[in-house]
Amino acid sequence: MCIIDRYLLVQFIKSFLIFFISFTGLYVVIDSFNNLDEFLRYGEQTGRGTLPILFDYYTPRVFTFFNMTGGILTLIAAMFTVTWLQRHNEMTALMAAGITKERIVRPVIIAVGVIALLGALNREFVVPEYSDALSRNAQDWLGESAKQLQPKYDNLTDVLISGNHTFANEMRIEAPKFRLPRSQPGVGTKINAANAFFKAAEGDRPSGYLLDQVSEPENVAEAESLLDADGNVYVMMPKDHPWLAPHQCFIVSDLSFEQLTASREWRNSASTWALISALRNRSLDFGADVRVEIHSRLTQPFLDMTLLLLGLPLVLKNDNRNVFVAIGLCGAVVVLFFGVTMASRGLGSNYMISPALAAWFPLMLFVPFATYMTESMRS
Repeated sequence: MCIIDRYLLVQFIKSFLIFFISFTGLYVVIDSFNNLDEFLRYGEQTGRGTLPILFDYYTPRVFTFFNMTGGILTLIAAMFTVTWLQRHNEMTALMAAGITKERIVRPVIIAVGVIALLGALNREFVVPEYSDALSRNAQDWLGESAKQLQPKYDNLTDVLISGNHTFANEMRIEAPKFRLPRSQPGVGTKINAANAFFKAAEGDRPSGYLLDQVSEPENVAEAESLLDADGNVYVMMPKDHPWLAPHQCFIVSDLSFEQLTASREWRNSASTWALISALRNRSLDFGADVRVEIHSRLTQPFLDMTLLLLGLPLVLKNDNRNVFVAIGLCGAVVVLFFGVTMASRGLGSNYMISPALAAWFPLMLFVPFATYMTESMRS
């Protein structure tokens, strides 16, 4: 690595960190002040103090903020670095030595590629570890608040899951009402209870919901377990399963508590592999928006690089030395680029175009323009 490469790389990293820390700090300060009363209450309630609560709450959100702003901030930092180089006539001196613009900005382009790759790794491996924390807001950080439950079908068993409220800290449904697809001897079409707790698969027991203090049917202790059309047990009764108490039953379901209560938040924080697995889960019925999201995950690093190659030549082409002009050009490119990207994804989510085309269309549109514009960098 040459001296000028190290010099440019240091300038770019410094600019990127300054912009990222500034925007992240601004977000944290504004949001924390808006929810300061809640954080003070959580600190007193847990006995840990306010600062640990703030750290636990905003740490996962910093990682998601990096995913959201990484592409824009790399473009801003790259354009700022090149403009600063031109402002001090360092670009002119390098070109007088016979070095092309493309060679000069090569370390910046490579650095943007590395950050795009880190963003993908962050999205796939770091953010999913905080999915539970990201599904809770400042008003319900401890998961103790009751949330309204929207009825949802388990599409594998055709059981309708409904209830009054949910509590995230216990993965509990208050006053659950499970509606069976057809009337069953000794049970009927509905199973009501005081509470239902989601239980992950363990040993020979599949995942599902443990209903406690069953009120309907009244003879749950004497009822037979229920089988689906394929002969698989989907409602376990105490008569056939001794680990259940006489007033309990267990309804098998691959619909997790997070997918039942916070499907959108779960999708935003889930890894691509988890989304693909969810599409294969017959208990779920995701629409085209999830398929668009999966394809968009694959195209995101390429979109970040395309955005850079659209904006950077605008600064290099006119030998611009004004930082504010560079910021203006950057803003115009970002607005156009993200306008087309969001419009394309919106069309795909509403079944107007295919999900694959919705995610890949921005690349199909902008890559030829980026290729043409980078010609000026080779001179």
